[in-house]
Amino acid sequence: MIENIRLSFQGIWSHKMRSFLTMLGIIIGIASIIAIVSTIKGTSEQIKEDLIGSGNNTVNISLYYGDSTYDMDYGMGGTPPLLTAEQKEEVLDLDSVENATFFYGRSYSGSVYYQNTSFNGGKIYGIDLNFLDTCGYRVQSGRGFVQKDYDDFHKVALVDRSAAETLFPGEDPVGKIVEVGSEPFTVVGVVQQNEDYLPNIENISQFFDYYQTVMGSVMIPSRCWPMVFQFDEPENAIIRANSTDNMSTAGNAAAKVMNQYLSSDSGTEESGNKFEYRADDVMERVKNLQKLSESTNQQLIWIASISLLVGGIGVMNIMLVSVTERTKEIGLKKAIGARKKTILFQFLTEAAVLTSIGGLIGVALGIGLSKVVSRLSGSPTAISIPAIIGSVLFSMLIGVIFGLLPSVKASNLNPIDALRSE
Repeated sequence: MIENIRLSFQGIWSHKMRSFLTMLGIIIGIASIIAIVSTIKGTSEQIKEDLIGSGNNTVNISLYYGDSTYDMDYGMGGTPPLLTAEQKEEVLDLDSVENATFFYGRSYSGSVYYQNTSFNGGKIYGIDLNFLDTCGYRVQSGRGFVQKDYDDFHKVALVDRSAAETLFPGEDPVGKIVEVGSEPFTVVGVVQQNEDYLPNIENISQFFDYYQTVMGSVMIPSRCWPMVFQFDEPENAIIRANSTDNMSTAGNAAAKVMNQYLSSDSGTEESGNKFEYRADDVMERVKNLQKLSESTNQQLIWIASISLLVGGIGVMNIMLVSVTERTKEIGLKKAIGARKKTILFQFLTEAAVLTSIGGLIGVALGIGLSKVVSRLSGSPTAISIPAIIGSVLFSMLIGVIFGLLPSVKASNLNPIDALRSE
């Protein structure tokens, strides 16, 4: 085998221009496929990042009333269910759940004031100790909540950077007193969400989807929530899955746990609406958008594959020429005892080496081409290692398939006729 490979390189090197032109179809085909696959993968990753952030793996689980999310601000009917401590523990114990938080949430609706400044448009949350970690917040100044704040019902608050800039322009928020509802809360810290947890907002539609995230948030301990709103409200949840692929599984499993104690008659008899916790299946939306993108680009891959077929025909042609040129050499080898199998494998190896070199050049060219396309068009790309390995192996397979006919012809030559040939 090693001797066959050495002879293959020797034959290719002795006819450099002819070998390069033979490989050109393979090079163009492989380069095109690598560039297209890289663009497909990059676009798929961009879609995922736009919708769920860069690998934060969090899933929102919201209470629905009928077909709409239940919102206390709009005075929806029915008596909302309350989650138990046992349910929360069950969610945290799920195999695919890395962390989970249960929280209250409302729009500001004029509920937050600092002196004469009112802040509307964002969210106010009643959070547990897991909220900051689960949702990717880090404390920028001051401190976060501690267990004593919950045990002793401390009226303390956290603000994120957006809320701080609006409520306390040019001031340090830590230590300031804000009114949440009619209750005074002391700001003990400023938090900011990691960029990985923030969706990319590139148009006005996405802005309206996530505007409350942009406007900012104020957080108070969940134990203090009844002090402000004076009645029990339903909690929602956010879980963090142990991997992006498990987001749907983890979200649905958590929602199932949260629903298992809901009474079958919750809701109103007149409307027929029922309460139900549902996970926001972002991964399903991601997959649908990825399929739409990939289906378009699959057609381009088939078109690029035509050049591989043309390249394979070129390999067959040049190998037939090589057999004709080396007829006497083949006759001499057979005359001194070379078997048909030896001749067959020699020419198959040469064809495979020829196309493999073309495949490697095509891979390098395809990676470079994908970078150029990305820079010129602004579209993302991501190099696929399996596609690279598959392309090289496929180019080698082309050499074997299209080199088979010339190799069989060479191995079947009659040694006497081969030696007599001119």
